Amino acid sequence: MSVDLALTPRGPYSLALSARFASDATRTFRDGVLTQALAVDGSVQLAQARQAPDGTVAIRAPSEAAAARLRWVLALDDDHSPFLARACEDALLGRTSRELRGLRPLRVPTVAHALLRAFCGQLIEAKLARRLEQTIVRAVCPAGPQRLHTSPATRDLAALSPVRLRALGLHASRASALVRICRSVELERLHGVPTQTVAARLERERGLGPWSVGVVCLEGLGRSDHGLVGDLGLVKLLRALRGRPVDGRETAELLAPYGEWAGLASVYLLAGYTRGLIPVPDVRAA
Repeated sequence: MSVDLALTPRGPYSLALSARFASDATRTFRDGVLTQALAVDGSVQLAQARQAPDGTVAIRAPSEAAAARLRWVLALDDDHSPFLARACEDALLGRTSRELRGLRPLRVPTVAHALLRAFCGQLIEAKLARRLEQTIVRAVCPAGPQRLHTSPATRDLAALSPVRLRALGLHASRASALVRICRSVELERLHGVPTQTVAARLERERGLGPWSVGVVCLEGLGRSDHGLVGDLGLVKLLRALRGRPVDGRETAELLAPYGEWAGLASVYLLAGYTRGLIPVPDVRAA
């Protein structure tokens, strides 16, 4: 028996845009179908989503719990129309917001997975970070059909030793910090905590800065109000805009005008910049 849902997303939504680079150890996006492995009641369940030409998103899952979780992962109920209305007239994001208006960042099923992603992504190239993350997830989490693994829970990462994580490729100091945090904080409880409190709590931990907290908030908690301050892509964009070297902390100034949408603005700025949709000065002409 399976659960089938036909859902109309709140506001503009494009699964193709949102899931374009979503494939990892826990999910795939192929031929317009997103397949996500989920841990439900001690078993690995696969849930799938596809979008019809009329915009409806069809979800098929083995249980109501899995269907509801995938619905949250896809951010179907989070209307970002107010952000688009603000960005439409923005000097930097105007064109991006019009051409990529259906883009929403996909989430990961657990906060622990987002924290792992943040530690893996610190100061290394994105492809290497994803490869490292997948190595750890595959080593730690059970696999289901299609060789997809569930996302790690807090207890899964807390049970590891820093030495084990180091052997899998994570830097020693980051491995120690990840294990320490997972042993002292039940990360899923952060869903009920305001973003400012979450940020203050996590930034007290050694090894976590504003960018890492932004990843946890955006992908693990589904929050749009904490920007990816210090993201290397945003550093490159700001350097192009200002025509000089910039510090990662300066990207906070780039995101400040977007207020409660700073997290989503980070995603749109990065997507627009990689596609050439952000107007930057022509250095050659200068």
